Amino acid sequence: MTELEHARQCLQSGNYTCVLCKGKTVHTSTERGVKPLLRWIASGEDFSGFSAADKVVGKGAAFLYVRLGVKAVYATVISKSAWQVLQTHEIPVECGQIVENIINRKGDGICPFEAAVLEIEDAQVAYGAICRKMDEMTTSRS
Repeated sequence: MTELEHARQCLQSGNYTCVLCKGKTVHTSTERGVKPLLRWIASGEDFSGFSAADKVVGKGAAFLYVRLGVKAVYATVISKSAWQVLQTHEIPVECGQIVENIINRKGDGICPFEAAVLEIEDAQVAYGAICRKMDEMTTSRS
């Protein structure tokens, strides 16, 4: 079984939103959206070469996977723009379904993180935009 298959199996058999696998090391999260990816980036741990499985991958999440340095991604649902980001960065992708855009949790528009990076093509610039959007959303809920 490949690491990507292992990550996918963990995602599908557990109650996880995303999984990272490399060798015997497995990281899992039940947090929604881009939160676990931002947390893993902030940890400073080296995730390069890990395989990722995620329930939903929009363009924002795709840029975060690029920043993490993963070697492959499985997504239950992926947006066309996320697929393109991963292809551009030569990260192999497998998916269950490709959609035009990731929809927000209210179901009335595009995911705010996908919207924040829609016109961005640089992973570093995208990371800054995602962090600003997260800060903005966190502040507005307080």
